[in-house]
Amino acid sequence: MSKKMILDLDTGIDDTLAIAYALGSPEVELIGITGTYGNVLVEQGVRNALAVTDLFGHPEVPVYAGLPHASRKDSFEVLPVSAFIHGQNGIGDVEIPDSSRSPESGSAVDFIIDAVKTYGKDLVYVPTGPMTNIAAALAKAPEIKDEIGKIVLMGGALTVCGNVDPWQEANISQDPDAADELFRSGAPVTMVGLDVTLQTLLTYKETATWRELGTPAGRFLADMTDYYIKAYETTAPKLGGCGLHDPLAVGVAVDPTLVSTLKINMKVDVDGPTRGRTIGDNDRLNDPVKTMQVAVGVDVPRFLNEFMTRITGLAKA
Repeated sequence: MSKKMILDLDTGIDDTLAIAYALGSPEVELIGITGTYGNVLVEQGVRNALAVTDLFGHPEVPVYAGLPHASRKDSFEVLPVSAFIHGQNGIGDVEIPDSSRSPESGSAVDFIIDAVKTYGKDLVYVPTGPMTNIAAALAKAPEIKDEIGKIVLMGGALTVCGNVDPWQEANISQDPDAADELFRSGAPVTMVGLDVTLQTLLTYKETATWRELGTPAGRFLADMTDYYIKAYETTAPKLGGCGLHDPLAVGVAVDPTLVSTLKINMKVDVDGPTRGRTIGDNDRLNDPVKTMQVAVGVDVPRFLNEFMTRITGLAKA
């Protein structure tokens, strides 16, 4: 039986590439997308998720609207830097048709809980935005931490600097309290952070491959990702490409051997000047049970080959 996957997305550019990676992976069945805020407002992210799953030929994937703001805030506004990197519409300002579908009427939090109850250890949950939805699910049904297969998140930075400030990565910075609750929950979590995602880069050479397919999906992927690469030329000119943050988390969920990990119980600083820092939890340092692992090395050539093979295959079809 193939693994069941839920993607929890603030559907911007690399989230869209993560959807394509999941849909192009025969090892997993994408059973749903739960929307969150971050790159865009939750409503825009849900709209994007519906539209791109249609474009990729998978209108059967249900999309649920999740919580619209951080657990200890009462509103959310998209940061100017997010709009610069992902475009006003979150997908590089590329226009694609709205889906004729609507989001599901149920809540994202209940969908996550129900999926754990239904699939248990066969379920992998991949959050690539703030951890607000999963923290709410764990608060409502704490037992799911022992029932779920695994959680592979994109977020954090342990051995490198953050990308918001020297200690904060963007997804964690949106809701450090929720991330801390997840990290300390005892759930089986793999953190795929900037330590590895900034080593997996895409260039115009790869996007040209998609454009040459001549399909609507291929053109969309090329136009959208070219926008992302161009934004990186301003925000991170020394990198030489765009980071494949969210797709790498999906890649690791599909095939954990793509990365080498450090087993360490983690926490997130929620007080003081280092709020948002992801670091080892001193209180559980000597606990023989390590429920978390952090990706610190990545097989770059193998991942890029998997990424291009899967997404190109999807876009061709």
